[in-house]
Amino acid sequence: MQIKLGFHGATGNVTGSRYCLSANGKNILIDCGLFQEHDLKGRNWVKFSLHPSKIDAVVLTHAHLDHCGLLPKMVREGFRGRIYCNSATAEIAKIVLLDSARINQEDADFKRRRHEREKRKPKYPAVPLYTEEDAMATLPLFFAWNQKRPLNIGEGLELEFIEVAHILGASSVRITVTQGSEKRSLVFSGDIGRWDMPILRDPAPIGEADYVITESTYGDRVHGAQQDIASDLARIVMETREAGGNLLIPSFAIERTQELIFFLSQLLYEDRIPHLRIFVDSPMAIRVGKVFRNHPHLFDDEARQLMRSYRPSNITLTRSVADSKSINHIRGTAIIIAGSGMCTGGRIKHHLVTNIERPESTVLFVGYQARNTLGRLILDGQEQVRILGEMYQVKARVEKLTGFSAHADKDELMRWLDSISTTPRRVFVTHGELQAADAHAENIRQQKGWQVEMPEYQQEYVLD
Repeated sequence: MQIKLGFHGATGNVTGSRYCLSANGKNILIDCGLFQEHDLKGRNWVKFSLHPSKIDAVVLTHAHLDHCGLLPKMVREGFRGRIYCNSATAEIAKIVLLDSARINQEDADFKRRRHEREKRKPKYPAVPLYTEEDAMATLPLFFAWNQKRPLNIGEGLELEFIEVAHILGASSVRITVTQGSEKRSLVFSGDIGRWDMPILRDPAPIGEADYVITESTYGDRVHGAQQDIASDLARIVMETREAGGNLLIPSFAIERTQELIFFLSQLLYEDRIPHLRIFVDSPMAIRVGKVFRNHPHLFDDEARQLMRSYRPSNITLTRSVADSKSINHIRGTAIIIAGSGMCTGGRIKHHLVTNIERPESTVLFVGYQARNTLGRLILDGQEQVRILGEMYQVKARVEKLTGFSAHADKDELMRWLDSISTTPRRVFVTHGELQAADAHAENIRQQKGWQVEMPEYQQEYVLD
């Protein structure tokens, strides 16, 4: 029996997830993500190692950009196969890809105008990675599968989606390869979520797996106590209000914004924070919110109960650019939730320009900040940062809530592995910066005694 497995992203870093499974004459990509670390963005422009026309299908674990964001580029270059996922992932991914295409075009236009204004000759032309037309061509290729039973995708290959609680629709994927009388199962973790978190049900047990490809984002640390989230958020809101500034929360449009609204709604319902104006300044988050309402069967009991009993009236959904700009003219404290979560683009940059030099304002990070992103630079205490082509002093107060993370910590990663009912032949540790990946790999060796590999970029393995 022979199976080939290639690693084309998320190796020694946390974005750009892309794995290629070759078996029984078929080539299947598991995820097709965008690289978001500044020093790795050049990889987004590199030609695919296998021509897209030779890829038979893509399987998506979930709809975050670092897992689906290169699909329009691949379609433009010749991919015509199916994109398998569940319906929640399909609905969110379509929103994400169209938004990403628009941002790519807007960023390219902005850079081109700035270069012309500054009379600069750039090293690379300011062109988008892909366009809205490319994204639109991608949408008809999605094939949603919501059954608990495996889906036969031909040539002795079956796939299953297993709930993993990272974001709405997020799944681990098991692909079973049959060759004659032999079978091998490969489980791709995707991004592993957490237990006892708001909105979504807990990760489901995995069952059997001959080979495991696991993420390691937080493989070297334990998150803060989950029960502290509401109290810490209330404290930060009150302190910012007393200082007279705004509370800026760079937030991922998918899941994190919905979790923030859940916690803020709880605090408002219990009168633990003042009824300040809250702006959700992210058209994509607003659209994703509608997808959440389409899938209440994926919620836990607590989320369903809060939705039935309380809807705050002080939350404004900001759709237009004009409405977004008007937020910065409001006097008094406002809570502004805006994308992107790592401050790499979107409306949060404009709010940072207005608030980053105000000591009375607070920038609150509620998610992972990848290396060399603007968010990471601010969080790491850099005194000066470049935003929209200009340098600004970081005078605003900077806070972080780790308990919000949608990624399992090192103990939860092991808990997920504990749900595997067989002893894997090999485990591949991916999707983590080197220190975190190393720590997770060592934890697996020590606690499980399993054989562990740490793949390098574009490394390929032959599996028996």
